[in-house]
Amino acid sequence: MTADAARALLPAGTCFLGGSVTAGTGNARSYVHPGDGSALGEFRLAGADQVEPAIAAARKVQPSWAKNPAWRRDALFAAAAAIRADADALASVVTLEMGMPIRAAKAGVLQAAEWFAYYAGWADKVGGEVAPVAPGDVLDYTSAVPHGVVGAIIPWNGPVMAAALKLAPALATGNAVVLKPSDLAPFSCIRLADTLGLPEGLVSVLGGAGDVGAALVEQVDMVSFTGGENAGRAVGTAAAARFVPCVLELGGKSASLVFDDADPVRVGKLAALLGAVQNSGQGCFLPTRLLVQRGVADAVLEAATAQLAKVRLGDPFDLTTSMGPVVDVAAADRILGVIAAASARLVAGGGRGPGPAYVEPTLFADVDPASSLAQEEIFGPVLAVTTFDTEDEAVEIANGTRYGLAGYVWTNDLARAHRVADRLEAGYVCVNSLAGLPPSAPFGGWKASGRGNEGGREGMREFLRTKNVHVGLT
Repeated sequence: MTADAARALLPAGTCFLGGSVTAGTGNARSYVHPGDGSALGEFRLAGADQVEPAIAAARKVQPSWAKNPAWRRDALFAAAAAIRADADALASVVTLEMGMPIRAAKAGVLQAAEWFAYYAGWADKVGGEVAPVAPGDVLDYTSAVPHGVVGAIIPWNGPVMAAALKLAPALATGNAVVLKPSDLAPFSCIRLADTLGLPEGLVSVLGGAGDVGAALVEQVDMVSFTGGENAGRAVGTAAAARFVPCVLELGGKSASLVFDDADPVRVGKLAALLGAVQNSGQGCFLPTRLLVQRGVADAVLEAATAQLAKVRLGDPFDLTTSMGPVVDVAAADRILGVIAAASARLVAGGGRGPGPAYVEPTLFADVDPASSLAQEEIFGPVLAVTTFDTEDEAVEIANGTRYGLAGYVWTNDLARAHRVADRLEAGYVCVNSLAGLPPSAPFGGWKASGRGNEGGREGMREFLRTKNVHVGLT
């Protein structure tokens, strides 16, 4: 697949309403492929006036969808199969709109199919329980009830996967969804909705700006938001004013703790790939802080630097490319500004890559844990390395930010692994690995990284409310 071939797959509009792709009613926006800066065309974004009809269509179909678990099960299994069949095309649109290397984009699409298949299996197993209240005299039971219409708001950094995290459990539990992808990358979500083959109105997509998100939060029965801290605060405040349930998956500045009994070459290599190269560092739970025990610091740093030197930075449609551009030139300029202002020791990278939207994978050493480089989410290919001496110091540094999304521990000491994992103030902890967001496991942040979970039973329960029924038998 090439960028030119992918252009033919681009949806003709920024909305999916009434079961078909349509144009928006909002402002016009010009799109370019970040890989080479070539124009994709001008499109009108979704308008706030399109929120109400999308919700009305959802309310029309949602009650029958909620009452038929077998229908939901079969439809979601079919949707998973449809995603797999369309994986190459979906991945190509992701690569075209936001620059993710094509191999990684396809892996994300296939993982999205897994989320639909996993929750399809739950669709006919959602139920309540009987409470032990005066047996024989009273029947007291609960039922799990969908909220109704869910407003799902997602970012641009992996749109198909981000959409699946919300669509699959929401639909499996009997809700309808109005999805608002980022106006930076709306097209793959439009194609995804068209691919799913679900009943008209059950899933609508509005590729719009912040006014669409604000209108959505004011009208839906539940909100599930993934994005930045400031926008998340605004969404949470608006939802709270209406007493509407809200799941928030926000930013992170996740720390990777490397102890001196770990393999420094292996960990250094993985630290570079996971913290700076993967998706060009554009991931909320990526380990962008590397905390290394002093005894292995030099070896880890040497291995990470050597790995970054091997990175193939280039055309995201080239199968040999390991790292593509960031989402656009504005993001590249912002990231390069952060790099230029940093006071730590620059070890690798730091410059612009082969095009305006490219940033070299960058590594800083001797980073002050209190500096902005260690405290603020950069959302770019920048890895900050800090040395520590003791376990207590490592945990203190790792917990010393306002975020609490993910944590990573590298050690061959089993007791230390469990001990440190328990002490990290993060909702998602990986030991000697990086989890790929399996659908059966919960994922969610603490502190300024949000509230609520996506994935597993916990993630499914977010889309349900409990009703208790008390029946007198005598």
